[in-house]
Amino acid sequence: MTDDAEYLYGIHSVAAALAEGTELAEVRIAKGFHGKRLARLEADAKAAGVRVRRVPREDLDRRSGGARHQGVLARVAAVALWDEDRLRERLDKLAETPLLLLLDGVTDPRNLGACLRSADAVGVHAVVVPRDRCAPLNPAARKVASGAAETVPVAAVANLARAMDALKERGIFLLGTSDAGNTPWYRADATGPTGWVLGAEGEGMRALTAKKCDALVRIPMAGTVSSLNVAVATGVVLFETVRQRHGAG
Repeated sequence: MTDDAEYLYGIHSVAAALAEGTELAEVRIAKGFHGKRLARLEADAKAAGVRVRRVPREDLDRRSGGARHQGVLARVAAVALWDEDRLRERLDKLAETPLLLLLDGVTDPRNLGACLRSADAVGVHAVVVPRDRCAPLNPAARKVASGAAETVPVAAVANLARAMDALKERGIFLLGTSDAGNTPWYRADATGPTGWVLGAEGEGMRALTAKKCDALVRIPMAGTVSSLNVAVATGVVLFETVRQRHGAG
C-alpha cells in the first residue's frame, strides 16, 4: 500500500477513529459513493473540524493499494504505542482483574489486527508486543481491527522476556499456547490475573518466551491441520477466559 503509515480506509475504521477522537488530517470520499453510513460519517467528520474532500474513486483505489475501501479513506496520524511506564501506570490503576495479551513474532499486520479485534471484544486491558518482532499498526492492521486499534492499548517493549518477568512480579500468571503444552487450554485457570502468550503460526513463540511462561497449554487439533492461525487461537483462549470468569451459562 502506498503511504502505508498515513491512511485508514473503510467506513467502520474511519467512523471508529472519529468516535475515538483520533486526529484526522482529512477524509476523502469517492465521487459517486453515497448512502446513510457515508453521509453520517461525512457529517461527523465536518462536526469534528476535519476537512472532507470528494475525489475520484481512482484516488482511493491508488492510496488503498486496491483494497476494499467502501468509498472512504482518511489520512491519520500513526497510532501511539505505549511504553513500559505507561503499561505500569495502566496496571496500577486497574480496579478489575488484569487480562493481558502478549504476542511474540506476529509480523503479519492482518493477524495483528484480528488479534486486536478479539482483544477489544473481551476487554483485554493491554496487548504487549516486542518492539522489534511485531507487525506495524498500519492501515491494513487497523482495517482488520475494525476500530480496536484505537481502543486497545498496545505496549511495545524493548525486551519481551524482561517485561514478562516484571508482569509475573505483579502476580500476573502467564499462560502460553504451545505444542509442548500437556494441558488443554480450557483446563488452565484464567480466573485470576492472566496474561495469554501466543507466538506466530509456524515457528511459534521463541524458546526464551516459552521458558518465561508460568505454564504452557495446547489447543488440540482433531483434523489434518497442525495448528491454528494465531488470530483464531487468540480468540479461542480469550473467550475461554470470559467463560471462566463469567460462567459457562
